[in-house]
Amino acid sequence: MISVNDLKTGLTLELDNGLWAVIEFLHVKPGKGAAFVKTKLKKVETGQVVERTFRAGEKVARAMLDRRDMQYLYKEGADFVMMDMESYEQITVTEAQVGDGIKYLKENMNLSILLHDGKIIGVDLPMQVELEIVDTPPAEKGNTAQGGSKRATTETGAIVNVPFFVQNGDKIRVDTRTNEYLDRC
Repeated sequence: MISVNDLKTGLTLELDNGLWAVIEFLHVKPGKGAAFVKTKLKKVETGQVVERTFRAGEKVARAMLDRRDMQYLYKEGADFVMMDMESYEQITVTEAQVGDGIKYLKENMNLSILLHDGKIIGVDLPMQVELEIVDTPPAEKGNTAQGGSKRATTETGAIVNVPFFVQNGDKIRVDTRTNEYLDRC
């Protein structure tokens, strides 16, 4: 149990028979009355976001999460086969457990899997990945005067807005949190 006064962004709590990640928190001390903590929580399983207010000093249960380093090996049907980097044990992960990160998965990619009581609750990808462009329209003369971008499809199927000078076959670096083009490799 931890006090709500010690909450931090990214902390995972056990509330109402579910796991909730702290997205935002604010300690409020009104001029009159008791202090309280306003939070914005995201349910780990469903992605639902709620706002909740706690009295200052109230105790909540902190979720004990286990993070394991894994390597993505290959796709088998609708599942993804991962290998534990320490024990070399292979496990399968569903599309729902991977979430939006599916569009960045490449074979032999290292990532982290979050477990709670032996159950997979999430997959953490690297912040940046290098992907090859497989389909993008060619740059046209004169369309670079104002800057701008065009849509490009990567080898994994992710669609990213890239500058006009990027062509088919180029390798680019993409931010997996925001799906933004970072630079050319």
